[in-house]
Order: sequence, then structure tokens, then C-alpha cells
Amino acid sequence: MADTQQEAVNIGPGGVPDGAKTSEYYKTDEHLPQRFDNPGWFQGYGGKQQHPMYRTSGQDYGSRVPTVHNMPKSFHGRTQKFSNHLGKCGMYRNHSMNTALDQSKV
Repeated sequence: MADTQQEAVNIGPGGVPDGAKTSEYYKTDEHLPQRFDNPGWFQGYGGKQQHPMYRTSGQDYGSRVPTVHNMPKSFHGRTQKFSNHLGKCGMYRNHSMNTALDQSKV
């Protein structure tokens, strides 16, 4: 007789086991960053409770731990071409003549 043991699986938010990947439940982009494929990696949710009178719906939604159901399925990163150019050359500086009148400090 085979000895079968079932491991206790913790069911997390969204009805999926803890440590589940987004790609196990949804078709994801092949270049999806690992942080989006592993919602369990996100930390820092919860925080201190705020007075209900000043609580917003955005704070309520943001306090929930992400699940595979609300993680992005694709990622389209932007190039850093503009920022890299500014890093090399520096920000624009206006060298025109100042024609404003001096204001009295009195």
C-alpha cells in the first residue's frame, strides 16, 4: 500500500495557492519581468490604519496584496534614450538676457 501524504497548501488571496505564478494561470508575454510573474514578491502592504473618515478608495485598493488575477499580463518598457542623452549633455540652461524690472523689497 502506497503511503500518500498530502501537503497542506496555503490558499492566498484570490483563491490561488501561495507562491503561484501569473504564468501558471494566464497567458503572459514572454518578456514579462519576474516581479510581475511572482505577485508574492511584493512587500510593504498593510501599514498603519487610518481614520475611516479620511480613508480613500485608492488607499483601500492599494492596501490589498496583489494576486495573479490583478497582475499585468504584458509589459512594454520604454527606452531610456531621452534620459541617457540628458545625463551626458545636461539640462537646458537659459542664457538669455534678464529684462525684468527689479522689485522693491520695501
